[in-house]
Amino acid sequence: MPTHKDQYWFSPDTRVLVEECGVFGIYAPKEDVARQTFFGLYTLQHRGQESAGIAVTDGNKITSHRKMGLVSQVFTEEALSNFEGIAAIGHTRYSTTGSSKVENAQPVMMDSDLGCIAMGHNGNLVNAAELRRELAESDLHFDGHTDSELIAFMVANGPGKSIEERIKNTVPRLQGSFSLVFLTATSVIAVRDDLGNRPLCLGRYEGAWLVSSESCAFEAIDASFERDLLAGEILVLDKNGPRTISEDDHAPTAVCVFEYIYFARPDSVIEGSNLHEVRQRLGASLATEQPVTADVVIGVPDSATAAAIGYSNASGIPYGEGLVKSRYIGRTFIQPDNRLRKLGIKMKLNTLSSITKGKRVIVVDDSIVRGNTTRAIVELLRTSGQAEEVHVRISSPPMRWPCFYGIDIQHPDELIANSMSVEEIRHNLGADSLGYLSLDSLIDATKLRDSQLCTGCLTRNYPIPVQLEMDKLVLERPDSIKANNSDIEPSMHRTPGG
Repeated sequence: MPTHKDQYWFSPDTRVLVEECGVFGIYAPKEDVARQTFFGLYTLQHRGQESAGIAVTDGNKITSHRKMGLVSQVFTEEALSNFEGIAAIGHTRYSTTGSSKVENAQPVMMDSDLGCIAMGHNGNLVNAAELRRELAESDLHFDGHTDSELIAFMVANGPGKSIEERIKNTVPRLQGSFSLVFLTATSVIAVRDDLGNRPLCLGRYEGAWLVSSESCAFEAIDASFERDLLAGEILVLDKNGPRTISEDDHAPTAVCVFEYIYFARPDSVIEGSNLHEVRQRLGASLATEQPVTADVVIGVPDSATAAAIGYSNASGIPYGEGLVKSRYIGRTFIQPDNRLRKLGIKMKLNTLSSITKGKRVIVVDDSIVRGNTTRAIVELLRTSGQAEEVHVRISSPPMRWPCFYGIDIQHPDELIANSMSVEEIRHNLGADSLGYLSLDSLIDATKLRDSQLCTGCLTRNYPIPVQLEMDKLVLERPDSIKANNSDIEPSMHRTPGG
């Protein structure tokens, strides 16, 4: 199987910006928990497309199934029928720490003197190398390759008379981004990091309690959305129902702003806001800030559709579906030949020239990362779409800085806006004009305060210090990270909530 760097894969979306994972958990003694978890993961597929897994407990023993591939490829009727139990957790992965291989698929299984546990993780630790060194100094040998395995290992081997106590003792040592679901023999335990960087929410239906990265997973199984977990909250689901065992849970201080812009599904609710409505507000503000005379507004499907509609409504310029996305381009390890590699974007998107031919077109997208996809879309609209003019509008500010909390962008030179001005980017893309949304309008659209959002990739104001040379293989090359504080740049952080 190709290594991560050698893979070519075609996402159902056109974005090269990818997040780490989706997690799901259910406690429901009278339900088919494995099948319910499968449907939950299916709705979270957009959060990770490398591997998937489910772990189930029957009240005594935990069993699991995990493989590389999409959720629909990993689980067959036979695999699901072998699972019977009272509770389950599931995970769908995109790697940001650890290689893309089946050994790193989740849920992680870990033995302890209190019994086996399973764990799924969405996010990224920024102090993983430091924690590994601390374990080695205390004569605990950890030989895993991911920060997720590291968390599970610390819980399994930590102080405490129960798994709940060990989780409570471990969480304060973790720095970075983590929404976690643990499975014990008799319970599901959900944890949201002290920043609230990644989403995690609670749902229910008759006789069942659920947790999920996004609320859209609840609708798939006719469950109701109850609430978001608080930042720092540790929530236990067992025979007594949900109970919070954390002592310092509070409103989030660093929700990832890209959950609102791109990552989460438009039918999800995060911190009280429906994301489709948020994205329409982004588009409306974009039309006010970056107006241009044109004949039609189109969006890059599907993540920018709502913003394009918002732009159209605010500007009075008609909305049209000028780009059509292939619904059947999934993840693949097949390397395209040179001709198909050049065609690239045409495997994912086609134009409707009846909408764009001879028109001044505004194409709305949610972000520009490296610029390759946007450049190809502009060219496609000019050639196949026969557009007279192409004006690019982006419903977020320029992404100039890397993310260390679960997005696979870890070096500034991967980002076109880090080294180019807006005019230089416009010229590079071949667009007639280019306009970004302002940071203030982005924050206003979320209905949160600046102090509740992480905007590090846009502003370089990180909620906690980060190691500038940290990469996804850090735990596979632990000696490559220095042990002193010289790796940390003091200016690249802000205090939580500050």
